[in-house]
Amino acid sequence: MSNLPVHIAIVPDGNRRWAQLNGVSALQGHKKGANTMLKVVDYMADRGIKYLTLWGFSTDNWTRTPEEVENILTLLTQWLDSHTLWVHGKGIKLRYLGRFHELPTALGNKICEAVQLTRHNTGMVLNIALNYSGRAEILDAVNRINQIPDQRVGETLFNTYLYTAGLPDVDLVIRTAGDYRISNFMLWQTAYSELYFTDVLWPDFDEKEIEKALSEYSERKRRFGGD
Repeated sequence: MSNLPVHIAIVPDGNRRWAQLNGVSALQGHKKGANTMLKVVDYMADRGIKYLTLWGFSTDNWTRTPEEVENILTLLTQWLDSHTLWVHGKGIKLRYLGRFHELPTALGNKICEAVQLTRHNTGMVLNIALNYSGRAEILDAVNRINQIPDQRVGETLFNTYLYTAGLPDVDLVIRTAGDYRISNFMLWQTAYSELYFTDVLWPDFDEKEIEKALSEYSERKRRFGGD
């Protein structure tokens, strides 16, 4: 398959539903989802994908129960603690997207360590979106631009103030678990993205499902409004 997307973004939904279906706790569902994240990163890197963005925690997820929020953020901290050296060994460059200052200190420290360690790597760029939403990103960009007097704003300038500054727009969005919406994810960067939705829950999303998404993408004709 020669027509691979350059930048894939994933909304990894369905951990809690997987837990309910399998008669286990929501925490176990999130743990299974964390394992899936590792497998997907590994496969995408080997497959030659240049940029992968994974949404780990939304700004809207703070409204969940304090126990679930703590569990998710602890799992993300543990994931980075356990797998940063592996990520580095594969030549992957890790990048953070989101409102960093609102994260727990332990998680923030692990992110800084991972970003610093992998900063010179030349393999796949792995964007971890934590405490992220598309609207928050746009508002943060606007607020930064507003600090520049008499600045005329165009798309090129605006791009440089986004969390994704320097990254290409998203070619393919994959959302698991059967919902057909973007849900406030990368609103600016997905303006002309191809969308792929699957009923498969995130903990069950595997290499076979990735290939289904890539195969469908390869058969589509990209259009950008002028053709």
